[in-house]
Amino acid sequence: MDCIHLTGIRGYGYVGYLPEEKVLGQWFEVDLKLWVDLAEAAKTDAIKDTVDYRSVISLVQNLLKTSKFDLLERLAGAIADAILEESSLTTQVQVTLIKPAAPIPDFDGNIRIELTRSKSNL
Repeated sequence: MDCIHLTGIRGYGYVGYLPEEKVLGQWFEVDLKLWVDLAEAAKTDAIKDTVDYRSVISLVQNLLKTSKFDLLERLAGAIADAILEESSLTTQVQVTLIKPAAPIPDFDGNIRIELTRSKSNL
């Protein structure tokens, strides 16, 4: 199966376990891998035969801005589910959700949640 990769989708959101994360917010980054049959688009050169990247990026950015979950796992799942529901051509999606500045003492790394969902999971 063919894949479309969309990386570095950034958005400011209010997801986190700590109360201040829901008030102050923070930046998140999302990388996506979309499994799509691209054979027809490769022949026709028509956007109707592929995934419109703009709509997927907008969907993710909107979820980042408006979601109010405690867990990153929940946000990553919501992104995957929304993409599969919105995109009839996407059969499977991998979401990597990155929290680059988690408020954890003495921790300068980032947190990454990676999950893969398919139409059969819905």
